[in-house]
Amino acid sequence: MKIFRWSIEEMKNLRAVIVTGLLIAVSMVIESFTINLGFAKINFAFLAIAAIGMLYGPSVSLLAGAMCDILGYMVAPDGAFFPLYTVIGAVQGLIYGLIAYRRLSQKTGRAFDVEMMVRLVIARVVDVVFINLICNTAANFHYGFLRDKTLGAAIAARVVKNLLELPVDIILIAAVLTAVLKAYEAVFGKPQKAV
Repeated sequence: MKIFRWSIEEMKNLRAVIVTGLLIAVSMVIESFTINLGFAKINFAFLAIAAIGMLYGPSVSLLAGAMCDILGYMVAPDGAFFPLYTVIGAVQGLIYGLIAYRRLSQKTGRAFDVEMMVRLVIARVVDVVFINLICNTAANFHYGFLRDKTLGAAIAARVVKNLLELPVDIILIAAVLTAVLKAYEAVFGKPQKAV
């Protein structure tokens, strides 16, 4: 539970609030370039949430994930507002915050190395399987968005889409989050110590 307490402490820091707000705005911009395939959407807005989780932990990234969904709906409403998607967005933020927060390498002391990359890959795989394939598919059926398709066909299509997208996601995580951490260190100094 310490990790949640440390993350809540981050919310008292003006720097964390400002950087989180900027990353939420970046997420909104990325989200505006979403490609809707009907059965699934392709976008890379998860990168901003992953960065928030990596920098400020599960409490901040949980709230940021929820805010991204709410603000995304306010900026570009597409049908009725469904609170379940806000909960799913919050859980997505929680995943990145739990896996990547305060995780300096025990061996090198560096913030971003192979160990961090493995953590982020694990976080993305958990995100894809749990959020994209299970939660979003179930929510789409619950709200009747995939009424004309069988559950098996919808899941098969989403599995193919996510398997094709996953290698690109992993390359983007490595490139973008390395850049985010380097920029953060250049502006604010070294991140927290390892836990």
